[in-house]
Amino acid sequence: MSLYEMRRSYTLGTLLEKDIEADPMVQFRKWLAEAGEGPPPEWLEINAMTLSTCTPGGAVSSRIVLLKGLEEDKFWFYSNYTSRKAEEMEQSPQVSLCFLWPHLQRQVRIEGTVAKAPRDASERYFGSRPRASQLGAVVSNQSSVIPNREILEARLRELQTRYAESEIPCPETWGGYCVSPSSIEFWQGRESRLHDRIVYESDGGQWKTRRLAP
Repeated sequence: MSLYEMRRSYTLGTLLEKDIEADPMVQFRKWLAEAGEGPPPEWLEINAMTLSTCTPGGAVSSRIVLLKGLEEDKFWFYSNYTSRKAEEMEQSPQVSLCFLWPHLQRQVRIEGTVAKAPRDASERYFGSRPRASQLGAVVSNQSSVIPNREILEARLRELQTRYAESEIPCPETWGGYCVSPSSIEFWQGRESRLHDRIVYESDGGQWKTRRLAP
C-alpha cells in the first residue's frame, strides 16, 4: 500500500465540553488512566511522550522520553544533564510535550516551561530504578561522540565490578526536569477528519477552555 493510500476512520470516541473536567491536570489523569485500561497493547508505553526543544536560533529537535511523575501540577521526567536536550532546555526553557494513544485515537499536546527538579527528588527517583538502569545512567555521557559500542560495554563491566556490593550513587550529571504547562490540548479523533480539539490555556492563574477547528 502506498503512503497516500494509508488512512483510517476515527470512530472510537468524542470530546464534548459537557464531559470535560474544569482542571486540565484532572482531565489528563483521567485520559492517562483510560489509556492504561484493558490492558493496553504490549507494544504501547502509555507514559511515552515526545519532548520538543529548540536552540536560541529556533532549530527544533524532538525525541521520546517517559513521563515519571505528575506532581505539583507539573509533568516530570528524568535525563542526562549533559545531553543535547539538556543544553537546549538550559538555553531555551520553552518546550512542548505530545502524548499519542493510538488505541484510543487520542493525543494530548502540552506547551510550557521546563526547569530542573530538586536534587533530592532526582536522587530519590534514581534510587528506585533497576540497577541496570542506574548503571546505564552512569556509563553514558549522553549525546557525546564515541568511537564504538565496545567502549560502553567495557565501562559497564568496570562499573558492575566496582559497585558489585554497594549502592550506585546518582551522578551529578543526571536528574529530573519538570514542565509547568501554559496550555494543554486534548485531541480526539473523529470521522471525516472533523476531530474534537479542546485546549486549556492559563490566564492569570485560571484555566480557560476553547474549542479549536480540526
